[in-house]
Amino acid sequence: MDGKWGTLKFSLSRLPLMIFRIAFIFLGLFLFLAIVLFVYAFLVPRPLDTTDPSIFLEDGKTVNYCDLPNLDNSGKSADDIPKAYTPGCGFTQIPMPILADCTEPLSDGVVDMRGLWEATSGIKGHLERVEQCGNRVVITVEHVIHDFRLDGTLKNGARDIGLLCNNFNSAIKFKDEVMVFRLFNLFDTVSRRMEGEEMIFNFIDGTETRTKRICKYPED
Repeated sequence: MDGKWGTLKFSLSRLPLMIFRIAFIFLGLFLFLAIVLFVYAFLVPRPLDTTDPSIFLEDGKTVNYCDLPNLDNSGKSADDIPKAYTPGCGFTQIPMPILADCTEPLSDGVVDMRGLWEATSGIKGHLERVEQCGNRVVITVEHVIHDFRLDGTLKNGARDIGLLCNNFNSAIKFKDEVMVFRLFNLFDTVSRRMEGEEMIFNFIDGTETRTKRICKYPED
């Protein structure tokens, strides 16, 4: 009996040390992940910029976005147009449409969300332009350009910048007619879906923003 009691007391005396070691290991892992994310976000070079510079020569606000291209295979395919990236930490003038000359029909399972969309509820002032052809999508929003393929891979996903001018990478695909963004292909962050004539934008914090189609960018 005394032997068992002595063993128990010895184990209990070591418990604080074990807890400290476990906490130290978790803290080390957390710091390691934080450092890795910081390096990726701010120190890793961005991809080679293949953006067609001509899209910045004119003001994209002059375009009528209710006049959408006919996707009848009469013009360029999605592969014929270089991938676009956000210049610096964000553009100061709305670029011209990137996929204006693309007439490749939408791929199977891809919902047509093309147009200029303005918030009617949710995030006040939210405004985004959606271009599509084939399985390619370009979303121009909040001074950034997200150009990606809907194949659910990081390689062809949105490799661009965030609000802090940080790198980020998302894989995107359609799932049950919903366009889903998965940050680093680990967890869902943003989704878009059509509901009648509205496009519904959902953010990671649960905010739902309903948008209506408009033809022109509003005046500043």
